[in-house]
Amino acid sequence: MKGEKCILYDRECIECWECEKCDLDPSKRCDSCGKCIEIEKNYKIIKIDKIVK
Repeated sequence: MKGEKCILYDRECIECWECEKCDLDPSKRCDSCGKCIEIEKNYKIIKIDKIVK
């Protein structure tokens, strides 16, 4: 990721992984478990299998 723009701050990525922190346990990196997503909302979630250019 080095050389890429940081998505949280106005700087180059320094691989701090702050953008990857778990919302429920900030001491761990997000593993996409989905436990932080509330199911009873007014929106649906879709899984993206691939991106076509």
